[in-house]
Amino acid sequence: MTPGTPRIERLLQGGVRALAFPGAVWAVGDAGGTAAGGAVGLLDPARPDEPTRPDTLFDLASLTKVIAVWPVVGTLVEAGKLHLHTPLGTFWPEVAGHPLAAVTPHQLLTHTAGLPLRANLRHLYGTDPQDVRDGVLREELRRLPGEAVEYTDRAALVLGYLAEHLTGRPLRELAADRIWGPLGMTETRYGPLSAPVAARCAPTEYDDETGTRLKGIVHDFSSRLLGGACGIAGAFSTAEDLGRFLAHVLGASADAPGPFGSGWVAESLRIRTGELAPPRGLFWHVAPGTGVREDVWTHTGFTGTGMWVSPARGRWAVLLTNKLYFTRETGPVTAVRDAFRAAVFSAT
Repeated sequence: MTPGTPRIERLLQGGVRALAFPGAVWAVGDAGGTAAGGAVGLLDPARPDEPTRPDTLFDLASLTKVIAVWPVVGTLVEAGKLHLHTPLGTFWPEVAGHPLAAVTPHQLLTHTAGLPLRANLRHLYGTDPQDVRDGVLREELRRLPGEAVEYTDRAALVLGYLAEHLTGRPLRELAADRIWGPLGMTETRYGPLSAPVAARCAPTEYDDETGTRLKGIVHDFSSRLLGGACGIAGAFSTAEDLGRFLAHVLGASADAPGPFGSGWVAESLRIRTGELAPPRGLFWHVAPGTGVREDVWTHTGFTGTGMWVSPARGRWAVLLTNKLYFTRETGPVTAVRDAFRAAVFSAT
């Protein structure tokens, strides 16, 4: 099943030469684990003697949503502690009497809750984490729930708060104890990273406040405002660890040990938005350039990260870059991602 490694290496080396990103790490595999992978480019162009390595850690950005929030919510659903179609206000006192009370967890997971499109946390609510939480949970909706599919970071932020409410534990601990630990994802963690670990991390954008590039500190400002860990972003990981996660997504079953089962995966990796467009599952969405029948699901992150999984093909893929080192423009890295996905999932 292994796609042509030389083809992928040439593609990613071309991305380095075109300054789409300084370096990249990739991996592909199946339910049994990693079948192929590699690393290209430099960890930091300012340090030409340090290549990107297979064990380089990357700021995952919005991949945090699918390796932390999505599986934690899955454990709560499978334990019968959360029902996807029950309005939040009927069981969550913090949102009762506020617009969010009418929203369901299903609508948050499908980005159909009608939430505001931008986080704007500091601008709207200040810098105190409790004030931010109160403001987010009491904010007016942009649309009626169920009216439209509109991606927003706030959906994952609210679900993270919900998981904390239902368990009485911080999301940082929930993800580590319920998901990453059981799956052997020993390199995956919320930041900020310790100095020895940060040394292996790909730097992202130049930060005016510190006068340095962010390295081991999450790029997403909302996450930094909330101590580096929330539903939106904040997790760091390696391609190997993400491969472990995706191998479980493909291999999850009622009989196999693991933090979440095949039922949650099957419910999530199918269209859950009816006739609304764009079509989405639960946090995952159909990969651009593919159709529903091809069964390739994806999520990406603003820093230049991406994951894909296809139950029909029994295959997964990871591509990690730090494109933010060069630019916030998404076009160059999107072109590489699309070509990478085609190379992996068109292979026999």
